[in-house]
Amino acid sequence: MWARAVWLGLRAPLGGRRGFTSKADPQGSGRVTAEVIEHLERLALVDFGSREAVARLEKAIAFADRLHAVHTDGVEPMESVLEDRCLYLRSDNVVEGNCAEELLQNSHRVVEEYFVAPPGMCCPEWFNR
Repeated sequence: MWARAVWLGLRAPLGGRRGFTSKADPQGSGRVTAEVIEHLERLALVDFGSREAVARLEKAIAFADRLHAVHTDGVEPMESVLEDRCLYLRSDNVVEGNCAEELLQNSHRVVEEYFVAPPGMCCPEWFNR
């Protein structure tokens, strides 16, 4: 359902669909700029401080860039990978529950009844409010 909403939100004003372009070079080296790394660190709360982490990110981008080689002209986007099957809803009967306190004890850090994830990355300015 959310995929359909996202897809509809990405439509261009005149009914055409907006395309996405990769900012990586056509060779597929996956090199990323320092600005992009800083932006990803803020969004994902992940530290790319080591060369290994940046190299892993560049390899992931290079792998994803290979998807641009797939010929998809004329292929309609899917709402779900299971849209060729009937998906039956089950009744939503709660058999166990009301154990939030017990579950939160599994976390390394909890703020206002929420897990802090990833555990090693915290934003002190959020907690001091």
